[in-house]
Amino acid sequence: MIKFVGQCVINLITAVKYMFDGRVKFSSVITNAASIGYDSLPIALAIVFIASVVISLQISKQFLMSGGESYVGGFMAVALIRELAPGFAALAISARAGTAISAEIANMKVTSQVDAMKTLKVNPVGYYFAPRILAASITIPAIVVLSELFGIIGGMAVSYLTIGLHPARYMTSVWLLLNLKDIYISILKGFIFGVIITTVCATQGYNTEGGAKNVGIATTEAAIKSTVFLLTADLIIALLFYF
Repeated sequence: MIKFVGQCVINLITAVKYMFDGRVKFSSVITNAASIGYDSLPIALAIVFIASVVISLQISKQFLMSGGESYVGGFMAVALIRELAPGFAALAISARAGTAISAEIANMKVTSQVDAMKTLKVNPVGYYFAPRILAASITIPAIVVLSELFGIIGGMAVSYLTIGLHPARYMTSVWLLLNLKDIYISILKGFIFGVIITTVCATQGYNTEGGAKNVGIATTEAAIKSTVFLLTADLIIALLFYF
């Protein structure tokens, strides 16, 4: 695992240098942004919305019984923006787009397309990694913000239907308890998660050797490792900014 982390760091540095050299094609970034962001948007929104509905169902009645129903909206907003929306959205994108990135690059590796690029004196790490990292770092923060909005709306609808909490009171508690710092950190999380997903999954695919069977193994490993790294990064960010 330590060796793999080192490979990810080296590949990320190489990709960043490739970006600053101005060799990343805009069309490639747009294509990858559509694949990573747009195609993953429905599943990310659905997961965060369902999670917010379930949590709101669980807490609304309890808050009402304790006389704190006015704080349901604030609780939901803080929970969603600090943890649930960035985490669930990133995990959904990792499962959908991250595994696709790993499988695509692994297939290129086992079919010798990467070796062909080396003979043409093209840096395969920069060529394959840079557009995907750039696209993910732009699109995933946007998906996180949209997921937060959908989650807050879902919590508001459930609290109104279950305990009759007026939407105005719900949104008032949102504005009272939510800080701009929370929103900024959630966007930062989206950026970091995007870099992690693409770097880890692309590195796993790039390390693939053998045949078609190994492509499937690499895809599974990419899903597992990206999940572990995402949760670890989430813990580190929480320790840095909230304690």
